[in-house]
Amino acid sequence: MKINEETKRVQVFLNPEEVSKAIGKGGLNIRLAGQLTGYEIDVYREGAEEDVELAEFTDEIESWVIDEFKKVGLDTAKSILELEVSDLAKRTDLEEETILEVFKILKEEFED
Repeated sequence: MKINEETKRVQVFLNPEEVSKAIGKGGLNIRLAGQLTGYEIDVYREGAEEDVELAEFTDEIESWVIDEFKKVGLDTAKSILELEVSDLAKRTDLEEETILEVFKILKEEFED
């Protein structure tokens, strides 16, 4: 963990298999932890050095869509691409069509 007392933010680095438990269904666990501690908690997957923050896609993806993913603790391209479309539709208030469009945009980032 990296704790920033000034900004009240915590960066938590977890193994990929631990991330979904930390975030919880619909982001419940991570929101509750944030409320209890008074800190904004950002969860990162260990070994995600080649990942890209969602904030980098504001030209291609509308900000309200990015915000929906962030509400459930998904703030990088790979964190979204690791999940199934149906799972993302359940966790967020996004339609599958919107999620598929986001998948297309994010996948292009990793194609060489």
